[in-house]
Amino acid sequence: MAERITPTRMNLIATKRRTVIARRGHAILKKKREVLVLEFMKLLKNTGNDREKMYDILQKAYQILGAGYAYVGNLELEEAANYVKEYGDVGISIKNIMGVRVPEIEKGGNEIAMMLNMLSSSVAVDDINESFTNALESIIAVAQREQGLRRIVLEIEKTKRRVNAMDYIVIPRYNAQAKYISTRLEEMNRDTFSALKHVKKKLSKGESR
Repeated sequence: MAERITPTRMNLIATKRRTVIARRGHAILKKKREVLVLEFMKLLKNTGNDREKMYDILQKAYQILGAGYAYVGNLELEEAANYVKEYGDVGISIKNIMGVRVPEIEKGGNEIAMMLNMLSSSVAVDDINESFTNALESIIAVAQREQGLRRIVLEIEKTKRRVNAMDYIVIPRYNAQAKYISTRLEEMNRDTFSALKHVKKKLSKGESR
């Protein structure tokens, strides 16, 4: 590809300028990759902790639910469940991490849960409500982190490919182009110098006759 470049000083200057820009971009991409990897490791650690916590909370919630069935019976629990068929909306906002749009998930309002607490006169129903509310919050935390992990992994791979392209394609290509132009300019200068020297020699011979 370097051979197709016209060997002029302007092209040499432009190629060297592109090389400088490419090296700066390469450094920025490497820094971005490092930051993303650090963020990924942090999220990965927290996700593992959140998952363990979620499984523990869910296990306890179902244990409380089983005890509630034994304590108040199916009828009261089914009546209470009618008020929690829809537990409010889940909102999603976006957090930007080095250009990566990572979702932040937020649980909606607790109006239905508050209504259930007002209607319920049973400690068992209140305990079930509280335990599954905690379970919902834990599930949302895990979902948020895992979505963030997926997006960051994709961006890390994308950034890695761009860094490799800079390392093995773009910067070497610019270096080869600059080297080719410099070599051709040196050859042209030598040819011009030789031609001038030859002309000067002929002129000197002509003057001596």
